[in-house]
Amino acid sequence: MKKILIALDYDPTAEKIAETGYALATAMKAEVVLVHVIAEPAYYSSMEYSIMGFTGFRGFSDVNIPVVVDEFKKETQRFLDQSKEHLGDASIKTLVMEGVFADSILEAAKSESADIIVMGSHGRGGLDKLIMGSVAEKVLHHSSVPLFIIPTKEFEKKAP
Repeated sequence: MKKILIALDYDPTAEKIAETGYALATAMKAEVVLVHVIAEPAYYSSMEYSIMGFTGFRGFSDVNIPVVVDEFKKETQRFLDQSKEHLGDASIKTLVMEGVFADSILEAAKSESADIIVMGSHGRGGLDKLIMGSVAEKVLHHSSVPLFIIPTKEFEKKAP
């Protein structure tokens, strides 16, 4: 294993996913690529969080949802840079993708020649799963490389 792709979202459990994926990469002496897939603008406007020192999108509010994808990319890059800083490794590569979550993660793994994908599974159920589906499940069914899926339910209970 020479390259590990770590898929991060803005869930507070992203910190644990990044740390666990990075520890795996360190143990294997592998390169790390952090990836985030940009979602619909409304998804970000009402989020309040602090993840690895990143406290959300500056200047974005419910009444000021950005319509310019470039602004999303800049803020997402800032999130990934902050994540990289949190992990303490300037050599980590970052990648901002757009599109369907699972498809974009698979595309990133292919384009980066990743040997393994690390991601969390939020364990959503019921209507949430019916509407959104399971990103981890979709990646699992279509990936040509191994997955390291981190169940995040325990971390979600402890998240502030």
